[in-house]
Amino acid sequence: MAPPPSAPQSPLGSLVTQPAGFLRRLAVAPQRLSTMASARPGATPYDVVYRENALRLRHYAPADGDARGTPVVLAYSLINRPAILDLQSGRSVVGRFLDAGFDVYLVDWGDPSRVDASLTIADYVTRYLDDCVDVVREREDAEDVVVFGYCMGGTLSAIYAAVRPAKVRALVLLAAGLDFEADAGILMRWGAERFFDETEVAGAFGTVPAGFLDAGFVALEPIDNTVGKYATLYDRFEDPDFVELFARVERWLRDGVDLPGATYAEFVNDLYQHNQLAANEMVLDGAGLPVDLANVTMPVLQVVGSNDHLVPPATSVPFNDRIPSEDTDVFELDSGHVGLAMSSKAHEELWPRVCEWVADRSGE
Repeated sequence: MAPPPSAPQSPLGSLVTQPAGFLRRLAVAPQRLSTMASARPGATPYDVVYRENALRLRHYAPADGDARGTPVVLAYSLINRPAILDLQSGRSVVGRFLDAGFDVYLVDWGDPSRVDASLTIADYVTRYLDDCVDVVREREDAEDVVVFGYCMGGTLSAIYAAVRPAKVRALVLLAAGLDFEADAGILMRWGAERFFDETEVAGAFGTVPAGFLDAGFVALEPIDNTVGKYATLYDRFEDPDFVELFARVERWLRDGVDLPGATYAEFVNDLYQHNQLAANEMVLDGAGLPVDLANVTMPVLQVVGSNDHLVPPATSVPFNDRIPSEDTDVFELDSGHVGLAMSSKAHEELWPRVCEWVADRSGE
């Protein structure tokens, strides 16, 4: 009979039982700590081609300057920097689209100030995102664009496709929360109406601090998000590439963005608690505009991670059955939420397929 597997050893236990390994790590510590101090997310040069209040619209042009097909507009979450989409060379979603020959535009929402506390979902969709899409259409002399949304940016992108369908050639949704009928994930249970009054949170803060939001996300997997990841760092401390990647991700994670209280309250109430988007009952109050899923007839690709604890596939995939589009696909990867954008597996197996899917529908 084989012996039972030994429990993972802590760095302190490793120091006692494997002193040679500890000494090797100690010897490379100056170089690794220097790497961690200097590593920054971001790999690809860009130009800012449009500004509106805190928002900046970035343009990434293909290296040869000769773009193919329909331009791609990337919209990331409101509560983190978009740097995860361009983390480093070889792990850049932006880079994958550029390598495939597309003109890429990325919406950097910026940092809302205290006076932005009243910004609503309508402001982000029918004002900011719509203005960016119009800028791209004019610059590229294009009737429509491919809209790509990740996480909360995917939710906004789906809403945008429903209210401005003529401007959307195809819709790509990466780990987007869209359908909250199923009781999927701890985050949904925490946000349940019987436990949580989102208006009190918004009223207390005005603009909800990034630290408040981050504390909730860390608590989803408290061991992995605290002790576990640093134990992994110790185990792989001799690998310079891993240490650099770890530092880039950590710097991105710690650079959160505050969220306007009005938008926060709408997300919790309208989406998490009452599932208005999937039920086709959502109205953008700031614009008095129904979000009609009957308009989502363009091709739709959903990309989900089977191990995504933040946005489980059960909150994304059923959306495809709620829309009339006859061209829908789901690509699923054995990955977590962040790994979908930056893991080596995602860039080897997933992103070539996504770029091919977009190319097939980009009207080139």
